[in-house]
Amino acid sequence: MSDDRLSRYRDKRTLTSSHEPAAGHERGARFVVQKHDASRLHYDFRLAVAGVLKSWAVPKGPSTDPREKRLAVQVEDHPLDYADFEGTIPAGHYGAGTVMVWDHGGYRNLRADNDSPRDMEQSHQEGLIEIWLDGEKIRGGYALKRFREGDKPQWLLIKMSDDQADARRRPTHTENRSVLSGKTLAGIARAAGQDRPKGNHDD
Repeated sequence: MSDDRLSRYRDKRTLTSSHEPAAGHERGARFVVQKHDASRLHYDFRLAVAGVLKSWAVPKGPSTDPREKRLAVQVEDHPLDYADFEGTIPAGHYGAGTVMVWDHGGYRNLRADNDSPRDMEQSHQEGLIEIWLDGEKIRGGYALKRFREGDKPQWLLIKMSDDQADARRRPTHTENRSVLSGKTLAGIARAAGQDRPKGNHDD
């Protein structure tokens, strides 16, 4: 089943030269937020669900302020091993640019404990995901709510009001290093022997 779900992912890429993962290994309920300096700088929010990473492109990244609703555009499922992918996708390839593992950790399905329990696949199909994240930069309850269907369904990523909410924090502005390597986007690009893309200032 996961192979079928990854067909769109594979069709868009030449994995032998982009060096992106082709598959993955199950490692439980985990999430990753990747900072991606492609044609436009954005963040990719991914959740391990049923053998793949359900994925959303979040232009402004996650917020710790419950008043802010962040657009999250659903994209193709990614292999589980993509959660550890950090490096530079070469020019000419889909998604060309530098990828950073900005945050990662485990998550818990909050809807599993409701009066009408829902697993993660059911929540995704219904368009309402409620999870508790245990990351290094973002923690606490988050909701993903679908508001528009289509080829790339549109959702909102919203921080829940709990003891981890903090309207004063701006982690996407102040915390710009990888949780894997400690590097900035520019440092990751240099390590890959690539010129740093113009227009972004995180060093």
